Amino acid sequence: MNDRALAFIPAFNEAGSIADVIRRAQLHVHEVVVIDDGSTDETSAIARATGATVLRHEVNLGKGAAIITGLNYLRQSPASYGVFLDADGQHDPAAIPEFIALAEQTGAGIVIGSRMTDTHGMPALRLWTNQFMSWVTGQLARQLIPDSQCGYRLLAQKVLPDLKLATARFETETEMLIQAGRAGHKIVSLPVCTIYFPNRVSRIQPYRDGIRFFKLVGKYWPTRNA
Repeated sequence: MNDRALAFIPAFNEAGSIADVIRRAQLHVHEVVVIDDGSTDETSAIARATGATVLRHEVNLGKGAAIITGLNYLRQSPASYGVFLDADGQHDPAAIPEFIALAEQTGAGIVIGSRMTDTHGMPALRLWTNQFMSWVTGQLARQLIPDSQCGYRLLAQKVLPDLKLATARFETETEMLIQAGRAGHKIVSLPVCTIYFPNRVSRIQPYRDGIRFFKLVGKYWPTRNA
């Protein structure tokens, strides 16, 4: 167990999977923090019973808002790192020590998971979209980022003063990379495996979230080389 790291799990109606993810994460970090983004099921109750700290939004505000709540908690913590992973079981908590080790070895401010070394099982449309969005995000962050859309990532405490996030949905994960990269923080990637559940419907809305992404790009693109 690493007492310098916290695990953050944004969750929305994940009562069926949250306990298992918490238990597996608890093996590797000092504290597991679940950010319940307005769930209407037993997510919060199960998380507390499993030993996690629960930060709850009374209404659903979006994944980005849940991430920001987690970052605010990290700011008040003595921990050096916060590791964010999804609540649905797609991310293997056993990789948490690898994220921490790579951050310490490289001095990186962000370590982001990359699924691009093994895309078997990734839906084709998701793969193509991710490759395009990762290229654009890398241009804006001024660093190579193979998989900008992976939610499994570590943020070091030293990055937090340079994050002034103005978004609240899925595009927040992109905005943090842009701001951190432009502030001079190193962003490195760690190959990870992702488990895809064929019967699970993604909460990403391609049209709506695509518009949000391109609005974000429009905000930062004019100054990409500044």
